[in-house]
Amino acid sequence: MKIDTEYIKLDSFLKAVGAVMSGGEAKLLIADGEVRVNGEIEMRRGRKLRPGDRVEVGGKEFPVE
Repeated sequence: MKIDTEYIKLDSFLKAVGAVMSGGEAKLLIADGEVRVNGEIEMRRGRKLRPGDRVEVGGKEFPVE
């Protein structure tokens, strides 16, 4: 997904790419250790994603552009 700002927060990114339907669902996935950023489990839903980062969830990978 292409972003127009310097960064996007992880929970907002998950909603924007359709990986989750709500912020609450994003919070649960992240808290359960189901989300990886650049290959590492990410537990912070406010993690700032910048172009070049890669998010993995549910067996799918989403690049940040």
